[in-house]
Amino acid sequence: MSERRPTNFAPLVHRGFRLLVAGQLASNVGDLFYAVALPWYVLATHGGALLLGTVLAAYGVPRTVLLAVGGHAADRFRPWNVMMVADTVRAIAVAGLGAAAYAGPAHTYVLVPIAIVLGAGEGLFLPSSMAIVPTLLPGEDLQAGNALASGAAQLSTIAGPVLGGLVVAAVGPASAFVVDAASFVVSVVALVGVRSSARRPAPTLDAPSHESATASAHERPASVLGLLRTERILQVMVLVTVAANLGFGGMSEVALPALVHGPLHDGASGYGLLIAAFGAGALIGTVVAGRFTVISSPSLVASWCFLFSAVAVAVVPYVGGTALVAVALAIFGVMNGFANVVTITLFQRWAPPAMMGRLMGVMMLASMGLFPASVFVGGVVVAHVGASIFFPLAGGALGLAVLAALTQRSWREFGATPASAD
Repeated sequence: MSERRPTNFAPLVHRGFRLLVAGQLASNVGDLFYAVALPWYVLATHGGALLLGTVLAAYGVPRTVLLAVGGHAADRFRPWNVMMVADTVRAIAVAGLGAAAYAGPAHTYVLVPIAIVLGAGEGLFLPSSMAIVPTLLPGEDLQAGNALASGAAQLSTIAGPVLGGLVVAAVGPASAFVVDAASFVVSVVALVGVRSSARRPAPTLDAPSHESATASAHERPASVLGLLRTERILQVMVLVTVAANLGFGGMSEVALPALVHGPLHDGASGYGLLIAAFGAGALIGTVVAGRFTVISSPSLVASWCFLFSAVAVAVVPYVGGTALVAVALAIFGVMNGFANVVTITLFQRWAPPAMMGRLMGVMMLASMGLFPASVFVGGVVVAHVGASIFFPLAGGALGLAVLAALTQRSWREFGATPASAD
């Protein structure tokens, strides 16, 4: 009997995963309609930058705080149920925002409560969105499935802002909010189908598990804190995640536009080109990762990719004009996109299924929770030293973390395929 050859699209034969990707693609596109419409609505109705910043903070703080709660809820109530509740609440909140936008100008007492609800909903949603994929796919399709899910999200970042901008320009921000609300409804409907297609029931909250192919021989602790204290693999992954994201927010949101405006002497179109170059590179890396469903030493391959991406970031200010910077950022995107898919898949295969949601919450907190610190540090460095120095600092932090990880034998051998005996 011939062995099925894995392909990028093999996971789509599974109905539950197909519905998940379709629903999340619609939801992600809708979110980008919202991302375009919100600042336009606030600023065009004389709400001002202060109100916009307040609304964004009201969104970001509960999102970060509730990541851990969302992970716990995913383990207790099953990921698809948490996602359905979160998307239902967000659909109602965004529909209310659309009604407010139809009614008149932006007001703090309307926007801030809605932003809090939306941020809390995303905090609850995100860990489940990562924990759900292993419940819908067999092991051989997991990496390709992660690549497809990530690639769909990246495609939405290309199409969503363009379509959202057209809608806002043509009929105003209120209609864009309505589209976002409708996209959440599409996601909820898709998740109803996902729920009936899950491959196995979620384990009880604190049941011990040894299902991972890379699980340790000894019994694992039955709590996240216990794993953080004892499991070197988890410690390494948190370290690398923290190091990567401590620099990324400040680089993309502060240092890069400052570099374009200053040393590169370019404008908004040049900045847009650089963002697009990174996005295109990340999409390519993600697609390529979906093809390599079997890697003999995945942690080593991912480490080398992260090291190359660190070098690509570090040299950004020194390669020349905007076109060469775009090349460096595209290389960064390719390496980062590939390594992210590989490490996410490794993590999902390693994590005890009964604790998947909580562990995903920890990883997302290590990633997204550092965004305010990253942009603050970026602002301080750029203001006092200049934009150029921030890039080697960001690349150096990632590179040192990866090199530290490579000193650990458990990381070097993580997910490695045992050599077959002759």
